[in-house]
Amino acid sequence: MPDEGDVTGRLEHWVRAVGSVVAPATLLSALLFYFGYVSTRSQYEYFGIDVDLIGLATQDYVMRSPQPLLTPLLVLTLASVGALVLHSALQRRIAAAQDTARLRFAARVLTAVGLVVLGAGIGLLLLYALVRGWVWYALVTPLLIAVGGVLVVYGFRVLRRLDPGAPAASAVRRVSLALVLVVVGVSLFWTTATIAQWSGRGLALAQARALDGLPSVIVDTKERLFPRSPGIDETALPPAAGQTYHYRYRNLRLLVHGNDRMFLVPRTWSASDTTLVVPLDSSVRVQFQFQNQAP
Repeated sequence: MPDEGDVTGRLEHWVRAVGSVVAPATLLSALLFYFGYVSTRSQYEYFGIDVDLIGLATQDYVMRSPQPLLTPLLVLTLASVGALVLHSALQRRIAAAQDTARLRFAARVLTAVGLVVLGAGIGLLLLYALVRGWVWYALVTPLLIAVGGVLVVYGFRVLRRLDPGAPAASAVRRVSLALVLVVVGVSLFWTTATIAQWSGRGLALAQARALDGLPSVIVDTKERLFPRSPGIDETALPPAAGQTYHYRYRNLRLLVHGNDRMFLVPRTWSASDTTLVVPLDSSVRVQFQFQNQAP
């Protein structure tokens, strides 16, 4: 069996190696980009657009990340503050040797509850093929695993703190607890990604309810677009000398633009609506209307 100090030294060496390769700022930027991408992808999927076709830059996704991350960060911060308060109170009781028997019993109960919660999360993970249609699956499963893992690790630590004469934890147990913490981190990542996805879909639904609030666009084209959306108004422009544009389209709203293309939607939602992709080149003429509000 490997020596405990040897295993711990290897873990510390591995952590330092990762830290030297992945700088904190780079890791933070990567996380912001990922959650912004997940949210934005879910948002524009509602309008039938693959977000990769829009051509948004990395900075665009980073700037969109605070919206989906606000709720998870707020909940995690409040939970951390509450946990620190409870931990401080528990440490004072242990230091004063008050109610150690009751504290030991509570720690055992806490550990048992953590094992049950962790087992429930792992059970849902193994039953994915049967329960994947459950709308709350992607949120409940990682939360159960994360909460259960935290309770188990903390329960073990409290039990060891209450029994100073106990032998030092074996290398296997230390590595096992470290792996549980890794599972907790992965589960929190999964939870945040799920919330980001739901946040993007929520933004899309909010936009669909208020399409008229998006920038109003008038598009002149050389050829007919044959739009399917019922709310789009098509007008044939009168022939004139030098006129190269023959059709005008109104009641359009700018959803997003990128890669020299505009993605346009009707001003009111309909089940048969589609998203028009219009290039920003000489084949079209674009006008943006003022808002109908006197200055």
